[in-house]
Amino acid sequence: MGKQTWKAGNMLYPLPAGMVSVRGKNGEDNIITVAWAGTVCTNPPMVSISVRPERYSYQMIKESGAFVINLTTEDLCYATDYCGVRSGRDVDKFKEMKLTKVEAEEISAPMIGESPVNIECKVEVLELGSHHMFLAKVVAVHADEAYMDERGRFDLNRAKPIVYSHGEYFGIGKKQGTFGWSVKKKSKTPNIKTKNRC
Repeated sequence: MGKQTWKAGNMLYPLPAGMVSVRGKNGEDNIITVAWAGTVCTNPPMVSISVRPERYSYQMIKESGAFVINLTTEDLCYATDYCGVRSGRDVDKFKEMKLTKVEAEEISAPMIGESPVNIECKVEVLELGSHHMFLAKVVAVHADEAYMDERGRFDLNRAKPIVYSHGEYFGIGKKQGTFGWSVKKKSKTPNIKTKNRC
């Protein structure tokens, strides 16, 4: 079976669906849902989000130079979608979705209390085209203690995070492997199948 060739486009899916909370210069708070987000580097810790300049939150981010990325879960899926399709010009998304505002520690912006992880960021903007990229330095991370395992390590998978793919939201599903398992030495225990795990 062959493959079709399409015009150039963005086909990098699935993507994390994150709710980004921001504060405007007059103290107004808003949430924008983004899927165009990613890790930039480890040291210093940096992430990025891309936002269209016509979006209500764009100017708020540009003026404040800060935002919080709030990771989303299956329980937050409805709110995630709502905050992506409703404009903060028209509604108070925190109020409508009954989300808890928690004040960030390092920046002036609200965090979403129901999110398992809140990532505080200070940003600069790169004007690229249809979307502008906010390149962000992570200044603090908050993790919900409810998702710590018995060894005291944070287990995000227990929060049931969601991803976005071609207009649909999905849970992340069943674990297929762990980092580095493809090159680990095979166990000497008999009758353990290591082939075709993915």
